[in-house]
Amino acid sequence: MKFRMFLAITLLAAGCATTSRNQKLTDPQIAMVMRVANISEVREGELAREKSGTPSVRDFGAMMVTEHTAQNNKAESELSRADINSEDTPLSRQIDADSGAATDRLRGMSGAAFDRAYIDRQVEVHHYVVGLIDSTLMPNARKKVLRDQLTVLRKLVDTHLTKARQIQASVPR
Repeated sequence: MKFRMFLAITLLAAGCATTSRNQKLTDPQIAMVMRVANISEVREGELAREKSGTPSVRDFGAMMVTEHTAQNNKAESELSRADINSEDTPLSRQIDADSGAATDRLRGMSGAAFDRAYIDRQVEVHHYVVGLIDSTLMPNARKKVLRDQLTVLRKLVDTHLTKARQIQASVPR
């Protein structure tokens, strides 16, 4: 029951964020969305790395921390060099709030329930970010350096989505 409520809230929040997909964003606003997406993955990955009892889930969490930290650092460096600062938007705040709520919810779980909820969240959020990059971020990005970083992020997130789906298939319901 708790997981179903968690899933319903997460899907509702994703639906609210989907509405934000249609908005026009500036390069600094896109930079912030990228930053928050990376930081959210690090936050949730740290929790999985610490709490999971399943090696594949724990390793996936560690990979999220390592790879999203590296991607965020690289993007921040490239965007700073191009004088693109980050600017907050309702979309970036929603992504951060969704991740914070998911992290809080996951903190209250343990064992197989935690592993299932975490990996389900990872499939969902990576799918969402790929769609967000394709439908909103890339079409609105003006500077080449930002488009290049979005391309790198999309490839990373798509790779993570594939891996999360593989793990999801092996984690008991």
